[in-house]
Amino acid sequence: MTTEPASVRYLVDDVPAAVAFYTTHLGFTVAFDSPAFADVRRGALRLLLSGPASSGARATPEEARNAVPRNRIHLVVDDLDAEIDRHRGAGLTFLGEAVSGPGGKQVLLADPAGNLVELFQPA
Repeated sequence: MTTEPASVRYLVDDVPAAVAFYTTHLGFTVAFDSPAFADVRRGALRLLLSGPASSGARATPEEARNAVPRNRIHLVVDDLDAEIDRHRGAGLTFLGEAVSGPGGKQVLLADPAGNLVELFQPA
């Protein structure tokens, strides 16, 4: 069993734009960056950003390339309302309004390629 951090791969159209989004707005740091691929990290989450020329993107079957994304990374925040205000001030667009449930409240935004990010404040 490996002790590497958990990884999620997001396919992106523009690696530099994705790196800027995650590092500028969501507190990720860059572990590796190239025109075709980047590895950004936040805590134990390793997010692999694969551009069209990367092997990860080329390995995606054609029928899966246009799937509507429903899965998302889930980032816990201390104050969801403050995060929404901060991101709106930076020009980011949310997908719908914040919703509340028994576990807390959450809102979705999309990265430049349309991959979903959930900001979540526990109850």
